[in-house]
Amino acid sequence: MTSEFAIAVHALVFLDRSNATIASEELADNVCTNPVCIRRVMGKLKKAGLIETREGMGGGYRIAKANSDITLRQISDALENTFVKASWRSGNPDKKCLVASGMSVVMDELVTGMNRSCNDYLERITIQKVEERLTALKEEKDNETGGCLSCQ
Repeated sequence: MTSEFAIAVHALVFLDRSNATIASEELADNVCTNPVCIRRVMGKLKKAGLIETREGMGGGYRIAKANSDITLRQISDALENTFVKASWRSGNPDKKCLVASGMSVVMDELVTGMNRSCNDYLERITIQKVEERLTALKEEKDNETGGCLSCQ
């Protein structure tokens, strides 16, 4: 998982719960990153139609769809995310040995399958489900005080 994916999920949940247009500086503060990272990620989410932007005074980002209509798979796709990568392949396809000549193909198939499994899993999780889990965590903490006012 990339940091961009974590930033995107965090930002979308915060935008949805805020139900407002949020500037990149405020969003960066909540995500605990810098506004440049936010703008880079949000540009990709905008291109995918997951957020809307407003320019000028009072401008910023706003979620573009219902939280139940945004899956983590859509976010991953918007970021062109790959979960598993093989940067090196053993063997050599020109060797006569079955193992040496075929291992890179088998490893590529494994990597492709792992990425497919990750994406299938993310297809079943929506921003709404992430928010429900956050609410459950809050309840598990026995109404512990603290945190930001917009989250209480």
